[in-house]
Amino acid sequence: MSASDLASRFPTGFLWGAATSAYQIEGAVDADGRGPSIWDTFSARPGAVRGGDTGAVAADHYHRSHEDVALMAALGHQMYRFSVAWPRIQPEGRGPVNQRGLDFYRRLVDDLLAHGIAPNLTLYHWDLPQALQDAGGWPERETAYRFAEYAELVYRELHDRVDWWSTINEPWCVALLGHASGEHAPGIQDPRSAVRAIHHTLLGHGLAVTRMRAIDPAPRQAIVLCPAPVRAATGETDASLAEAVRLTDGYRNRIWLEPLFEGRYPADMLELAEPFGGLPVEPGDLATISTPLDWLGINYYNDTILVADEGASRSQRAGVHPGVIGVQDANLIGQRTDMGWPITPDGLREFLVSVAREHPTAPPMIIAENGAAYDDPIGAGGVIDDQRRIDYLQAHLDAVADAMEQGADMRGYLVWSLLDNFEWAEGYGKRFGIVHVDYDTQVRTPRRSAGWYRGVIQEHAAMTASTGQVDR
Repeated sequence: MSASDLASRFPTGFLWGAATSAYQIEGAVDADGRGPSIWDTFSARPGAVRGGDTGAVAADHYHRSHEDVALMAALGHQMYRFSVAWPRIQPEGRGPVNQRGLDFYRRLVDDLLAHGIAPNLTLYHWDLPQALQDAGGWPERETAYRFAEYAELVYRELHDRVDWWSTINEPWCVALLGHASGEHAPGIQDPRSAVRAIHHTLLGHGLAVTRMRAIDPAPRQAIVLCPAPVRAATGETDASLAEAVRLTDGYRNRIWLEPLFEGRYPADMLELAEPFGGLPVEPGDLATISTPLDWLGINYYNDTILVADEGASRSQRAGVHPGVIGVQDANLIGQRTDMGWPITPDGLREFLVSVAREHPTAPPMIIAENGAAYDDPIGAGGVIDDQRRIDYLQAHLDAVADAMEQGADMRGYLVWSLLDNFEWAEGYGKRFGIVHVDYDTQVRTPRRSAGWYRGVIQEHAAMTASTGQVDR
């Protein structure tokens, strides 16, 4: 499909851009009063991150933000989703603003606006101040209150120039990869802590939205989820696996969507959490969590495909989802990215349509992250021909367009990622960027996918300008 054919499937006003996160690209972990985060601590733990990598330098965006904004503008991007590093704003996770840290984001926002790029600000992309972790972290209710205080501080400074806000990125990862499997910071393997963190991340979100709206109700508020349709592998019919599919879907999707848009937790999730201390819900919490939103961010990479976990029992296996039997097997799908993730674009269409049908109070959606890790070599003349990434992006953009035709209200698409970066527990071994980063020299080289994406954006702008299409 040509860029013009693909672009023609999207309405006027549809926004195009890219996304990053603070710890993955900024570096400068000791600069200008920044305090340590849980990812600084986790990365320093032997064996926690592949190759012993850390985010200490990353893509050095802290010192190169002007260059990176100019690059986005040259690539035609209309929106940039970035995160604020909480330890730059409050090094101890509480108390007054560290003005030098805040000034970095003020300069970034001003630079984006000067280049005609809409800032899309995420308040939390996993870099909890270490001092708050030392006090108990997300399993403690106090962290939700501290997050709301931090959100208010940033919002007071930037609400007049930033129209798009989101609170927490991928609370599933925060709670379950951080506190059940221990794959991510803070590296805890305790299902009780994970269950408590589920509720407190959602509560922190709701408290933050409430406090920000009290200052100024005009900017658009959101949370960013990472859904994954869950299904059994083809040919798998075991009854216990069917239960695992249902409950895994509960942890991955329903336990976030239902409190946000229905004001309740799924009954089976409440029951499943009981052996682990239960979800620590207090009166009024669900009303706070279900505060209406202006948009919903969706990060999508792949479906979850389960096979039977022979010999395991619910009491024996906590895993990522406490109390659920079943393991994922990406090998059941032919095509995979360098992360080993299956390529399942129809799952994106399926999920977006299901939100529109099952949660009528849900707001319009933006694809806040979607992309693929591929490490294609630099060829003659410095060209990086990453056709596999182009194919991946085109397939998923087609899925978004299909979902819109079936009733999903979509307002934008942000590719993950603008730059190669520190890919969490995988270190620097996986490259998601449409722009290649040489980590020795910090030279940025747009891959062929960056030019392809620019072509789609340009074709869309030209078409909508000439046809006078009406905004959705």
